[in-house]
Amino acid sequence: MSGFLKMLGRNKKVSFGLFIVITYLLIALSAPLLTSHEPNKRVARPHQAPNAENVMGTTRMGRDVYHLFIHGTATSLAVGFGAGLIIVVIGTALGVSAGYFGGKYDEVVSLLTNVALVVPQLPLLLVLAAFIGEASPMTIAIIIGFTSWAWGARVTRSQTLTLRNKEFIQASELACEPSWRIIFVEILPNLSSIIGLNFLGSIIYTIITEATLEFLGLGDPLAVSWGTMLFNAQNASAMTVGAWWEVLVPCVAIAILGMGLALLNFGIDEIANPRLRTFSGIKRFNKRVKQLKAASLNTPNNAKQSTNGVIYDN
Repeated sequence: MSGFLKMLGRNKKVSFGLFIVITYLLIALSAPLLTSHEPNKRVARPHQAPNAENVMGTTRMGRDVYHLFIHGTATSLAVGFGAGLIIVVIGTALGVSAGYFGGKYDEVVSLLTNVALVVPQLPLLLVLAAFIGEASPMTIAIIIGFTSWAWGARVTRSQTLTLRNKEFIQASELACEPSWRIIFVEILPNLSSIIGLNFLGSIIYTIITEATLEFLGLGDPLAVSWGTMLFNAQNASAMTVGAWWEVLVPCVAIAILGMGLALLNFGIDEIANPRLRTFSGIKRFNKRVKQLKAASLNTPNNAKQSTNGVIYDN
């Protein structure tokens, strides 16, 4: 475990992505301390450009964009992490159990997974959100969580089938260990990287999908999130009147968080995947060889270097 954490620290993608995600989490958790009033309170003139008093400008209703951004961060992260947790729990439970037990249970789960994968996600979410009407952010998170588990279940099932025939699993079965212990102690730890990647990918997907639904007017207009900020900016024709800051702030917030989660996802994939890890090791080896060649070229002509690295004169 300590070796894995050291590898995480050495990976630049993981370090930078983790820095971005932790920064957003601190902003979300410290929202009451970073703001001085309610986000929907009118505090200045409409469409006021960024200045010393309102660092991110104001909306058409005279609301401070900075306060909307801070509280919107907390809402969007809560939706992303909540739906991501639902997706991971459902997908992992169905995938691992189907891959381990097999038989009729595997056939039923595979059928449900195939049906869920065939149904287009965005049109389904649009229909459900329109049917509910002005869905709150938490309702959107629940809808996304219970409709987006299929991909994770499929990947987890395939990996469980691979582990099912390993020697340590067969040894546990011969020792008459209960199925729940084999799943939780033997199988799930070997799926930790896949589960983590599924969780990070689900967070990215959920935040973007929530912003899309709210931008289309299918969310609660009184809620404060990045999606409702874009929705209100569209209704106010912010770009037409030159209030670019209303659109720029939520768009940049979504883009930076998505970049941080993607870097974290790619970095963990490089560490967990032996092929990618080997490739990165080869790159470091080639870089070291180039450094040694450059050092040998800079060695004086009256000195020679032996194979063990000792330099001696002629």
